[in-house]
Amino acid sequence: MLELRSITAGYDRRAPVVRGVDLTLAPGDSVGLLGPSGCGKSTLARVAALLHKPDAGRVVIDGEPARGWRHRAPRAQRTAFGVVFQQPRLSADPRLTLSNLIAEPLRATGRGSEAVDRVRELTATVGLGDDLLSRRPHEVSDGQLQRACLARALVLRPRWLICDEMTAMLDASTTAALVHAVEEYRRGSGAGLLAVGHDRVLLERWCERTVHWGDLVTDENVATGAGERA
Repeated sequence: MLELRSITAGYDRRAPVVRGVDLTLAPGDSVGLLGPSGCGKSTLARVAALLHKPDAGRVVIDGEPARGWRHRAPRAQRTAFGVVFQQPRLSADPRLTLSNLIAEPLRATGRGSEAVDRVRELTATVGLGDDLLSRRPHEVSDGQLQRACLARALVLRPRWLICDEMTAMLDASTTAALVHAVEEYRRGSGAGLLAVGHDRVLLERWCERTVHWGDLVTDENVATGAGERA
């Protein structure tokens, strides 16, 4: 179970963009988080993935509270998550070939010996041609690079997937291919999914349950400051 309890977070403690939010995701569950741009849903997604420390509240992973954020999180908790961001060019090291980009988490966790087999397996999963693996990000399209970023997110076999506007910059055919790849992984692994976006039609077709941002952020939360104490 992934539990977000009374999360308050943002980039200025005096004006948090997320205030007193609760959200629960069960293993194998797929939840769409729907809301307009700038509402705070991406900040909440980063908190869920242990990439942003909340000002208050708790993240609980399989019954165990999060014990750190970003590189300070314990490896077992940090590697439980695979994350795909909206803009692949901002999340990809321009110096790496796509093959090395996909394998980067394996090498960072001392599992580089698995790289060749996992890269081959995942490029087939996400529909990335072998001829592209030696290219760098500037030599491929946004769609091709996002396929590589999804493969990177899956390479450690995460238990939880966070897709933050993963398809917002992509055409319909690439969107369908990446959603299919995520669903194939989920069916095979039992991973839970939090898909963040503003496309109601996509989220409602993709996910078993869609949560509207306005239902998480109630007038009472805003008025009382619920969740500002951990």
